[in-house]
Amino acid sequence: MAASFQNLRVLSFESRLSDEMRKLIERLGGQALSAPSMRELPVPHSPGAEAFADDLIAGKFDLVIFTTGVGARALMGLMEKKYPRQQIVDALARIITVARGPKSVAAMREWRLAPNFEVPEPNTWRDILATLDRRAAELRPRGESVTAGQPLAGLRVAVQEYGETNERLHQGLRERGAEVVGVSVYSWALPEDLEPLRRGIQAVVDGQIDVLVFTSAQQVRHVLKVAADIGLEQPFRDAIRRTLIGSVGPTCSEALRDVGLGVDFEPDGVHMGNLIRGLARSAHKLLARKRASHAVGVDVTTARRIDLVWGGTAEPASIKPASAGLASALHDSPFMRACRCEPVPYTPIWLMRQAGRYQREYRELRAKVSFLELCKTPELAAEVTLMAVDQLDVDAAIIFADILLIVEPMGVGLAFNKGEGPSIARPVRSGADVDALHDVQAEALSFVYDAIRLTRRALRPDVPLIGFAGAPFTVASYLIEGGGSRNFVESKSLMYRNAGAWHALLDKIVTATAGYLNAQIAAGAQVVQLFDSWVGCLSEADYREFVLPHSRKLIASITPGTPVIHFGADSAHLLAAMREAGGNVIGLDWRIELDRGWDIVGHDVGVQGNLDPVALFATPGEIQRRAKIILDQAAGRPGHIFNLGHGILPNTPVDHVLALIDFVHEQSARPAR
Repeated sequence: MAASFQNLRVLSFESRLSDEMRKLIERLGGQALSAPSMRELPVPHSPGAEAFADDLIAGKFDLVIFTTGVGARALMGLMEKKYPRQQIVDALARIITVARGPKSVAAMREWRLAPNFEVPEPNTWRDILATLDRRAAELRPRGESVTAGQPLAGLRVAVQEYGETNERLHQGLRERGAEVVGVSVYSWALPEDLEPLRRGIQAVVDGQIDVLVFTSAQQVRHVLKVAADIGLEQPFRDAIRRTLIGSVGPTCSEALRDVGLGVDFEPDGVHMGNLIRGLARSAHKLLARKRASHAVGVDVTTARRIDLVWGGTAEPASIKPASAGLASALHDSPFMRACRCEPVPYTPIWLMRQAGRYQREYRELRAKVSFLELCKTPELAAEVTLMAVDQLDVDAAIIFADILLIVEPMGVGLAFNKGEGPSIARPVRSGADVDALHDVQAEALSFVYDAIRLTRRALRPDVPLIGFAGAPFTVASYLIEGGGSRNFVESKSLMYRNAGAWHALLDKIVTATAGYLNAQIAAGAQVVQLFDSWVGCLSEADYREFVLPHSRKLIASITPGTPVIHFGADSAHLLAAMREAGGNVIGLDWRIELDRGWDIVGHDVGVQGNLDPVALFATPGEIQRRAKIILDQAAGRPGHIFNLGHGILPNTPVDHVLALIDFVHEQSARPAR
């Protein structure tokens, strides 16, 4: 199950690193074809570079943006023809310098100079502008005011160009008040020998290529120019509707979309290796989906994930009852078999919060919409759900939502405050407050069911979809505390002082949650999970008296035949009682060894877990070592679903998440019978 192209035919347009690209594709099981599409032409005598050097030495620039390592070195070489390097470096040290990405940083370090600002990945022109906006106060002497919307007002800014002027960057700088000077040190041209590129374009037209790899925006423009020159632009455009397109990053993807070609895969990290490894993991499945979608009339160049299909119809109607083929594929999937404690070909894995802030695509979407807006817009929630499956190649999807969506129709006032988490405007702290809660009507949460229908329609037929809700105690705690809590004083006080009100509250939550989960199942979820995030604050005695009866009632109310995953955080001391409450699979957090937890709940149910989420910040080798311990503790017993002991944390490296998933699949693979 190692990442492999499985003999797919992969055409790369890379020039400078074409040999490295070919070797990597071949090492990952692809048939590599190379069609270099550009060459870099240094500018031996650049009047612009000479004028820049004069003005830099004279102190006439306030800020310089280095956009590439190659370009920064070339510019230094041109300036050194007139001035000593140290004089140039001293002049740069007196102003603000911005490095776009690690290659520019490395070039500056060779000059013994550290940039004032480093532009974070994905290092696009938008990220340059965002960095300047975020650090506007540092652009001027201390105490000098910054004009709103004009952080660069009165500043003279030089941009080291790479190949051609980025008009969008220049415009953005000017809109912020800057005087902008572009400094060109090299240009791009077509290769001297165009025959490999012509042959590559012809191979695409003839249907002899499965995957196209673009690693720069200029490649896109050159490929289309040559296709037009040989009379094949339209046949080429038609052919790529049946060919997978991989893009190295946002700038390249933007160029592809600008010319109407579309993008099928873009790695989270902007690196050639990430692009090729990611394609090797996913190309077969993504290509099958693209071709099936094209076959039924979907415009695959502009389609969102939710528009794509795996065969059958492309009509956007509500999902119909599962066909025999779909039902069989889902029933026999490794994840569903594990839920039933049946033998599996490998240990299935999915991850709590597998769609979230650690992913660049998710962060870019969240920059445009609020969290609640994302949850309440079915098309966006479904797109995010599918994004995680596409990127990670996990064995189950979980609908993007939140455990507190169910409380909003109760009339308590729900908000998600940036940096503070959820808050309840009118906490529930008395019997009268409980009585005042509105009954939750199923239609109040129809956006969740619509998101499930959209997701199920677009999800790969053998990937189950998990619906979820908060468990009664955790939802009650949020309602009572008004948000998160460290000691749960208000919740426990209501339990101890007014048990009648407590049980009435949990009865209302159970009724609402049962209807909510069953509606998710009716919409297309194959499994549901209960999240009891705060239950670990209780003693076993309190859990048995105040929670267990309600959790048991809720689980018993779920549509028969639907597997239930019952997860509680910090709940090692409650596992036996949680098992009594019910669930086909009991979730374990990282605070207990998996084999010991399984012994406690009994081997007649499955278990899910249980790597510490913080372990994903370790080296890939250490992640694998810890994952192997968990797999060894499971000992190949049917019923283990690999997961974290809680959700993926922000800033978790995506590469480490991928390394974990690949390792679990490969390490746990059973010999075919």
